[in-house]
Amino acid sequence: MQLNQLTIKEAQEKLEKGEITSVELTHACLDRIKEIDDRVKACLTVCEKEALAEAEQADARRAKGEKGALLGIPYLAKDNILTRGLKTTAASKILENYIAPFDATIIKRLREAGAVLLGKTNLDEFAHGASTENSAFGPTHNPWDFSRVPGGSSGGSGAAVAADMCLFALGTDTGGSIRCPAAFCGITGLKPSYGRGSRFGLISMTSSTDVPGPLTKTVEDAAIVLAAIAGADKYDATTVDEEVNPTDLEAMGGLKKIKIGLPKEYFIPGTDPEVAKALEEAIEEFKKLGAEFEEVSLPHTKYGIPVYYIITPSEISSNLARFDGIKYGYSAADGDDGRSFSLIDIYKKSRGQGFGPEAKRRIMLGTYALSAGYYDAYYLQAQKVRTIIKKEMDEALEKVDLLLTPTSPHPAFKLGAQAADPLKMYLEDIFVTGASLAGLPAMSIPCGFAHPEDGGEALPVGMQLISKRFDEALLFRIGYNYQKATDWHKKKPNL
Repeated sequence: MQLNQLTIKEAQEKLEKGEITSVELTHACLDRIKEIDDRVKACLTVCEKEALAEAEQADARRAKGEKGALLGIPYLAKDNILTRGLKTTAASKILENYIAPFDATIIKRLREAGAVLLGKTNLDEFAHGASTENSAFGPTHNPWDFSRVPGGSSGGSGAAVAADMCLFALGTDTGGSIRCPAAFCGITGLKPSYGRGSRFGLISMTSSTDVPGPLTKTVEDAAIVLAAIAGADKYDATTVDEEVNPTDLEAMGGLKKIKIGLPKEYFIPGTDPEVAKALEEAIEEFKKLGAEFEEVSLPHTKYGIPVYYIITPSEISSNLARFDGIKYGYSAADGDDGRSFSLIDIYKKSRGQGFGPEAKRRIMLGTYALSAGYYDAYYLQAQKVRTIIKKEMDEALEKVDLLLTPTSPHPAFKLGAQAADPLKMYLEDIFVTGASLAGLPAMSIPCGFAHPEDGGEALPVGMQLISKRFDEALLFRIGYNYQKATDWHKKKPNL
């Protein structure tokens, strides 16, 4: 096995035994990026010199006797997470040359842990999308089939992990943006509870649902990364000082007497038959491991997409107001050849030229929903229904230990197949918005393969697990036992 194919746990053991160095591990990942990223297009920035310097520092720390689960482990970060001294573009022309003056809290914590930052990954512009086709710098390609999307908006991070360009990657999840790429790329993706990790230094999309989290090769690795980035932060008032999850998953026990709920509204006609079959086989595997199942009902699930796509554009329209061509980022007045722009001209031209079509679409939708005469009818009503969705999920999780659903109703679709139909693209979030609106932790793990309807080789299928707020430990316990009993997570794209 090549070094870049190692999991965090495997690499950690080899580093502790002195069998490898962080510099060797980092070189292996950088070489992999050079080898295949011209086809995958997962990375927007690669900082080779800085990464090797960080790897040397990690080796020096280890030589002095320091230990750490992430000391010397190379990773990539989604390019809407601020990284001091490096470009942070949010995959938008309006931030094309923006250099962040400070690190996001989660980056700072990973630096303290000794993790090695390799670079920044592609995404849908400002995280607006489910396919990573909305990037101003071109789409990322799914490593399993270069003609298909990797999911979004953390598609660059998902593709990079699946293609072994790094040992883990950071993403952000607002309404499925970690879980969708994890499902399409055949890896593990965790959306922690809202408030589990700091949003300080994340370029805001929807402040009430944005959550940073890891995309990894195994559930065990996800637990390791979450332990490093989680915790209260004085710069983010929404963080909660809850106990961080344990990383010794072997000690957590098996699945006997664990009760798993199957929401009937998530197992619906229209789901790809092979996706449904993969979920059925996963359920049977859980039964063999001792878990019990019970059907539950979440009747307001059908309102999840409408609610999400009223609340999300509303918050986007507010959060993107800061990009005005005056304070920072792209300005239409830059390089002015003697013409004088009025203030309103700068606003209009900078935003008109700097934002892509999806960002503009969401700004207009949100501004409309918040405008006088429509606030009560749309935004306020959506918030009331959101409260009901949260209440229903909380009540269901009082009857069962966790919920199991498909992550997506189908495998990865072709690049461009849905680009002309925004409403169809919004429906990609059908199974993942509920947990986001409720602030619950959710994780997607590989559970099989399905042949796409439009032909081609079988592609990964993801299974979503949802637990009570701040109970990521149960997700890890369930997922870890499943991955011990199966090998779907070990499958690799043929590159």
